[in-house]
Amino acid sequence: MSQKILLNAKEIEIILHRLACQLLEKHLDFSETVLVGIQPRGVFLADRIQKILKENYGLPDVKVGKLDITFYRDDFRRSDKPLEANKTKIEFLVEDKRVVFIDDVLYTGRSIRAALTAIQSFGRPKEIELLTLIDRRFSRHLPIQSDYNGRQVDAINEERVLVNWTENASEDSVYLVKK
Repeated sequence: MSQKILLNAKEIEIILHRLACQLLEKHLDFSETVLVGIQPRGVFLADRIQKILKENYGLPDVKVGKLDITFYRDDFRRSDKPLEANKTKIEFLVEDKRVVFIDDVLYTGRSIRAALTAIQSFGRPKEIELLTLIDRRFSRHLPIQSDYNGRQVDAINEERVLVNWTENASEDSVYLVKK
């Protein structure tokens, strides 16, 4: 197995600031917008974006939720091992709000389809957007694309994109891994 670094910690930091600025341009004060990190790794990205908006742009009230999609996926019964769900923590209504889904990698689009179904339990959003750190643009199974993305990656099927965060690994980095 070989791996190639796609993004180091400094490059990820620059991309996160750019993504935060793009969100700020469109949503201004975030009074009608909520961020929803898709469990598990989208939550790390959502928390980082919220921190940048708070510390660098003075937006203390950006609401962030965590959405578990485990049992909304169309392939959850195909696993040989028992699935372990993450926690959903959304302490606000999404009714008539602009929801920005946040995930680390957009691959087939199935996670986002599951998130679209799962979010309905919390109300009917006015609008839903998608922010991803990595867009694997040639691997889509569903017609889903991100509104905000950090980097597009062309990876063939045998390759995997691995995103590490200091919260769950030893570093912030993105690797392209070949089996």
